Amino acid sequence: MAFEGLTEKLSAAFKRLRGKGRLSESDVKEAMREIRLALLEADVSYKVVKDFIKTVTERCVGSDVLESLTPAQTIVKIVDEELTRLMGSENQRITISPKGPTVVMLVGLQGAGKTTNGAKLAGLFKKQGKRPLLVACDIYRPAAIKQLEVVGAQLDIPVFQMGQTNPVDIAKAAIRHATQHGNDFVFLDTAGRLHVDETLMNELKSIKATVQPDEIMLVVDAMTGQDAVNAAQTFNEWLEIDGVMLTKLDGDARGGAALSVRAVTGKPIKFIGTGEKLDQIEPFHPARMASRILGMGDVLSLIEKAEAALDQKKAAELEQRLRANKFTLADFYDQLVQIKGMGNMQDLLGMVPGMGSLKNVQVDEKALDRVQAIIQSMTPYERENPSCLNHSRKRRIAAGCGRKVEDINKLLKQFDTMQQMVKQFSGPGASKKLKRMQKRGGIPGMGGGMGGFPGM
Repeated sequence: MAFEGLTEKLSAAFKRLRGKGRLSESDVKEAMREIRLALLEADVSYKVVKDFIKTVTERCVGSDVLESLTPAQTIVKIVDEELTRLMGSENQRITISPKGPTVVMLVGLQGAGKTTNGAKLAGLFKKQGKRPLLVACDIYRPAAIKQLEVVGAQLDIPVFQMGQTNPVDIAKAAIRHATQHGNDFVFLDTAGRLHVDETLMNELKSIKATVQPDEIMLVVDAMTGQDAVNAAQTFNEWLEIDGVMLTKLDGDARGGAALSVRAVTGKPIKFIGTGEKLDQIEPFHPARMASRILGMGDVLSLIEKAEAALDQKKAAELEQRLRANKFTLADFYDQLVQIKGMGNMQDLLGMVPGMGSLKNVQVDEKALDRVQAIIQSMTPYERENPSCLNHSRKRRIAAGCGRKVEDINKLLKQFDTMQQMVKQFSGPGASKKLKRMQKRGGIPGMGGGMGGFPGM
């Protein structure tokens, strides 16, 4: 995940500060030197780093920090606030047209992921009840139109295309089509190049002048570091972009682009791509990203992911079953499916406050798949009545999922612990029992987390 190296170095700098009761001005300057090096290694613009360190240092050498009883915490708070300000302070939304369809013009260099991420953005608005239309204005790149049609079909979003016609004419016709067919969002997938050139920019300027889009969204690849910032600056000079979508933040990007784009262009990052799947896109929240960079987690984004993955009907049914003390392997299977729907487990752990120190712990993403395979190899009766699983049945299940009987026994043992918990906290007086258990230091059986599952 992006920022991993930056998070590690910043955490080390803050750890050294926390080891001192009182801080001197030299302690602060030494910490600022480490933070400056960490930002430069993360490929943040030199000018941005220089201004950032100057601002933070001025705030940190004040008497409110040096005379504080918890100076290290105060410095972390200042860095958090300044990182948030650097990235734009708050989430910026797409400009909505007061009349007619909202036209979003997607621009960017070839290879930034413009077509796929533009479709992701359209899919995000579709989930919000909108009726988007994707428009194929890239008539140069081989198979660009076909690619847009494929991702459009996967998201069940219509695609407007006119083949190799003039892109300006395609954009005009698409907006007429959207107006006639009730599409309230139009996403123009324009052509890109391997590098910025005058021909590309003149074509984009013609489209802009003709259709007057409500939003010009620049799509840039976070993996390209300062090249992404340079591209953003150039596109902004030619087109006056309204916002940026940063893609491939799930890769090994050092994160410099996210920290530099706003400062260099004055334009906000509005969305980020967090994976290859078509639902892996998020609105960009500077405060949340600053917390993640500093290893403080991102609880709000974690909650939003959980809500998006949660099946409300199944949740209500599960609640009733728990109240009746009827938690089965079938219920457990449904929960596993929903957990997997939330995304990469390593990334989810990074959103939990205090879990940043576990960055070197490798999460076995296939462990949930193995547990699922075991449960899928059972009959419906066995899932509802796991007590019937004798040795013969376990051998059949093991053969069906390619695991060992020992793995099945481990799963059943962990499941038995969970059932005991359900019995304890279901029925009359459950809330009082839970409060008493919390005061004693936790819930039995939870200390090992998921560790009892096969391969986990």
